[in-house]
Amino acid sequence: MATPKKYLKPDSKGRITLGSIAKNISSYEVHFNNDGSILLEPQVEIPAKEAWLFQNKEALNAVKEGLQNAASGKVKKRGSFTEYTEDKDEIEE
Repeated sequence: MATPKKYLKPDSKGRITLGSIAKNISSYEVHFNNDGSILLEPQVEIPAKEAWLFQNKEALNAVKEGLQNAASGKVKKRGSFTEYTEDKDEIEE
């Protein structure tokens, strides 16, 4: 199903408010096309401590494969691993 068109009008200073369209988006990359159109490509930021995953292709592929396996039911229940944690009180089961 196609998304219905929405028209936005600039205010007196040329600004356009995206409102709920921009929900969960932290910024936009702007592309100016030769025909005069403007494309806003949504961007989201990730915490710096998680950036390593996107910089490590092998690790990222392993995570993607694990998510695909989980989604298709290719997983085995291995029980609780709480005995390997440092603070067992913080583990929710």
